Amino acid sequence: MDIATVAVLGGSGFVGRHVCHALAAEGHRVRVATRDRERAKEQLILLPTVDVATVDVHDPLDLSAFVRGAGAVINLVGVLHQGGGGASFEQAHVELARKVVNACRAEGVARLIHMSALNADPGGPSVYLRTKGEAERIVRESALEWTIFRPSVIFGRGDGFLNLFAKLLELIPVLMLGCPDARFQPVFVEDVARALEASLEDIGSHGKSYDLCGPRVYRLRELVEYVGAVTGHRRPVIGLNDTLSKLQAAVMGLLPVKLLTLDNYESMKVDSVCGCGFPFGIVPSAVEGIAPSCLGNRTPRARYQEMRERARRQAQRG
Repeated sequence: MDIATVAVLGGSGFVGRHVCHALAAEGHRVRVATRDRERAKEQLILLPTVDVATVDVHDPLDLSAFVRGAGAVINLVGVLHQGGGGASFEQAHVELARKVVNACRAEGVARLIHMSALNADPGGPSVYLRTKGEAERIVRESALEWTIFRPSVIFGRGDGFLNLFAKLLELIPVLMLGCPDARFQPVFVEDVARALEASLEDIGSHGKSYDLCGPRVYRLRELVEYVGAVTGHRRPVIGLNDTLSKLQAAVMGLLPVKLLTLDNYESMKVDSVCGCGFPFGIVPSAVEGIAPSCLGNRTPRARYQEMRERARRQAQRG
């Protein structure tokens, strides 16, 4: 296969930015669909072969025009929470998957790469996992040259996982942690991006799904305590039992900023781990080798450097 142009839905998001970089590095022209073109341009401006277009991906006509002439489509769109004016799980996962498949068929785009989630299952315990599973079913039955990726929780600079706990540990003296024994196998975002790019022109990946996990399994409590150690914000972590975890999720789900919801609680009942090897010969990165740099200016060394820089600027002004 020789795919010159790739149309990416969700290309301006956390995972999408890394995927676009990986595609551009291999010489592909990339189209990115976004609702906020200026914001997406700021994130992707250094990539000369990436074009950002304002597209309503939920509008079938807009979507068909966007994928027209592309050699492949990558769908990275997904939501972790619903409500608050955003798309619902059904809209973002199921309905959009159906619209993407229809647009590919209508425009003669045979190659489709679809981002799902580990444990996606139409019979799963949460709406998130059920709708992800239903989207997979739509893709599998499409007769397109599809490949599905199913990652565990994804980490990296700017993620909403390790960095979220880093922020919380900065602000509160004691962390009451729901679902402390939930098990994850975090995967580095750049490893995910490399896997998607490697599959693009690999005929052997057609009709296959790949679980993506890092090299080690952690309980949630272990990850939170590790983040505290790295950032210099060690805090007592009190693990809640199942009843209190569910109550915490119910209460936090009512807040404007969704840190934890009942649907997240239901998802965490299933271990987000996999026993398979990482595909395409990629050696997955360990959390310990990446997290200190991913947590950026939250580490003690970075804060020290920031203080020195601030003192230097003040001395120059004086």
